Amino acid sequence: MTKILTGNELLSGATVYLDANGKWVEDIQAARVFGKDETEALEAAMAGTKATGRILSLETEDVETINGVIHANRIRERIRSEGPTAPRFDRQHLGEDEHVSI
Repeated sequence: MTKILTGNELLSGATVYLDANGKWVEDIQAARVFGKDETEALEAAMAGTKATGRILSLETEDVETINGVIHANRIRERIRSEGPTAPRFDRQHLGEDEHVSI
């Protein structure tokens, strides 16, 4: 089973996905898909993300790629990826050296 890494951005609450460049993006189709043999890479990405404190509710999601299109297996993630069920807010993008005061 292949997986993606997803969560919610701290400032806006937007659903985001880790891409192949280590950036957080809003489009599930741009998400990095981790294969079965990439457990260490997935765990490293999760640990690195947790250390920043910028992404909340960090989770892995099982997905299938069919004809180059990523499909989430769980209905919850399909809803999150296909559109909001509540109003969307403008994302506040943080630079690499910026932080959020808590």
